[in-house]
Amino acid sequence: MGAATAVAVASLVGPATVAGAVASGQRRGKGTLRVQILMYDGVEELDSIGPAEAFDIARVYFDANIAVDYVTLDEPRIITMNRGAKMAVEKRWDPRRADVVIVPGGGWRDPSLPGTHEEIARGAIPRELAAAADGSRIIGGVCVGVMLMSAAGLTRNRPCTTHPLAQDRLIEEGGVIKTSRVVDDGDVITAGGVSSGLDEALWILEREFSPDMAVGTERILQYERRGTVWRAA
Repeated sequence: MGAATAVAVASLVGPATVAGAVASGQRRGKGTLRVQILMYDGVEELDSIGPAEAFDIARVYFDANIAVDYVTLDEPRIITMNRGAKMAVEKRWDPRRADVVIVPGGGWRDPSLPGTHEEIARGAIPRELAAAADGSRIIGGVCVGVMLMSAAGLTRNRPCTTHPLAQDRLIEEGGVIKTSRVVDDGDVITAGGVSSGLDEALWILEREFSPDMAVGTERILQYERRGTVWRAA
């Protein structure tokens, strides 16, 4: 962080928070936090871009040792998102190179459109998630991205959450619903609807780095987390 930026950030978040966040820019006894955000046609913009923004703010403003990539199961290509935005996704899915995989949702309201329903029916993403869930990385679902995790069997008999519109189905598929915006069950973290992806990313920053890192990132985002994270004992 440059001197001018450091002064500006300190004026916003306070010098103690900046010092604490920068001092904790390294993960707790670990190396770079490698984050992959899994993209597909119909994915919700905020589900995917929100967490990426939080992680990158921590990197840029507080020197957090984080690398974030958007990835797709297919060859690098243009993704058409739920609200029509297009994104060039330049990297392929490779969970061996990820410490955190973020699974965003999208398109739940209309099963006829590209999105989560289509990807569940197609089966490729659930198969890949099941194979990646070996306990060595966090699989983090946002909104109805959790339903892709459910299709992979990752939430069966485990505490979890998703968007309220999909909770009944998640229960039918064996999920144990907790009424928190973010539910942390170790290697599986789930978040409720849309904006709660920001809460999930901030919680991962707190868990993997420090509370100062999360609080500083909140202040730069001008977003305040709500509620209590449900965490397995």
